[in-house]
Amino acid sequence: MNFSELFKLSGLLGRFSPDGKCLASCVQYRLVVRDVNTLQILQLYTCLDQIQYIEWSSDSLFILCAMYKRGIVQLRITVWSLCTKSVSYIKYPKACQQGIAFTKDGRYMAVAERRDCKDFISIFVCSDWQLLRHFDTETQDLFGIEWAPNGCVLAVWDTCLEYKVLLYSLDGRLLSTYRAYEWSLGVKSIAWSPSSQFLAIGSYDEKVRILNHVTWKKITEFEHPATIANTKTIVYKEVEKSPSVETERLSFPPTRALASSLFSTESKYDISQVPVSLQYIKPVADRANPKMGIGMLAFSPDNCFLATKNDNIPNAVWIWDIQKLKLFVVLEQLCAIQSFQWDPRQPRLAVCTGNSKVYLWSPAGCVSVQVPMEGDFQIVSLSWHSSGDSMALLSKDNFCLCYLEREEVK
Repeated sequence: MNFSELFKLSGLLGRFSPDGKCLASCVQYRLVVRDVNTLQILQLYTCLDQIQYIEWSSDSLFILCAMYKRGIVQLRITVWSLCTKSVSYIKYPKACQQGIAFTKDGRYMAVAERRDCKDFISIFVCSDWQLLRHFDTETQDLFGIEWAPNGCVLAVWDTCLEYKVLLYSLDGRLLSTYRAYEWSLGVKSIAWSPSSQFLAIGSYDEKVRILNHVTWKKITEFEHPATIANTKTIVYKEVEKSPSVETERLSFPPTRALASSLFSTESKYDISQVPVSLQYIKPVADRANPKMGIGMLAFSPDNCFLATKNDNIPNAVWIWDIQKLKLFVVLEQLCAIQSFQWDPRQPRLAVCTGNSKVYLWSPAGCVSVQVPMEGDFQIVSLSWHSSGDSMALLSKDNFCLCYLEREEVK
C-alpha cells in the first residue's frame, strides 16, 4: 500500500465523483476539487458560509453544496432542472431519516409524504417530474424508503416503535408485509443485495432477518451472540505488537517521524480458538436511541457475503456466507467499529475503528495496516474509489488517499 500526504478536511466531506476522475473535499466554506490521479487542485470554490453537505451529480459535471445555516424552512421539495432551467415543486415531503429514494437507473424517484396524520408515497418519473403513482402506506410513522437495485420493488419501514416492513411494486401495489415481532423496538437498518434477490433487515433484538424476492418470506435469521462456539467460524483477533526500530536509526533528539513510529502501536491479527467470548455492552435502558441491535449491514458486490455490526458488541464485525447462510468470519477489534465498506469490484471489506489504521478482510485473510502519518490521524470514515484500487480515509480534520498495489487489487 501507498499513502498520499494529509489534506485538510471539515465535516467528513470528502467524495469521489461518480466517473472516478475527481475528488471533492470541503474545508469550512471552501470546496476543493482535485484530480484523483495527481491530487492537483482543479477548482477552488468559495461559498457564503460553512459547507455542511456535498453531493455530485450522476454525470460528475456538478456539485451540490448545502449551507444549512442560511436555509429557510419550506414544506416542499424544489426540483431544479439544470437543462431547461424549469422548476417543479413537490408538496408535503416527510421529514424522516430516508424520505427520498431514486432508482439505480435514475428513472424514478419515490418521496415519502405526510398529510392529515397519514403517510403516503409518491412516485415520479424523473425525465419530466410527472406523478406516476400516489398511494397511502400502512405505517404508523414511516421512517425510511429504499428501492431494490433493479428498481422493481420499494421497501418501506415503520418507526422503530413498531416492527413493520412493507414492499411495494412500481405501480403502487402492496406485495408483502413483514413483521418479526410486536411490542418491542423493531427495525434499525436495512440493506438490499446487489442482485435484488435478498433484503436484509437489522433489528434491535440483535438479529438480521433475510427475506427472499420470490415470496418475500424469511429464509433465515442471523443471531449475534457474545460467544462464538462454532468451530467452522474463523475469529480474527486484533492484538498489539511493539514497533520494531533499528538501533542504527536511533538518535537524540529523535526526528518527528521516528518519534511518531516509536509511540504508535502497531497491530496484527491472530486466529482465536473457539469458543471466543466477545466484549458485550449492556445498553442504558432509560436513554433514547439505545446502542443496541444491528446498526450496520452491507452486502458484498458479488452477493456472496454480508457484513454486519451489532451495537451491543461494538468491537466486532460479523461476515456471513450468503450462499451457505452461515457465519463465516468474525473480526474482533481492539476499538469500536466506526465504519466499514466493501470494495465495489471484489469481496474485500475495509474497516476503520477511530485510530490511525485501516483493516482489510478478504476470503484470503485479514491484514492491519498502519497509516504512516505524523500526528494524530484518527480514521472515522472511509470511501472506496469506483475502480477498487484506492480509497479515501477520513478523520475529523484531515483525509488522505490509500493506494493499493496492483497485485492487491487483483
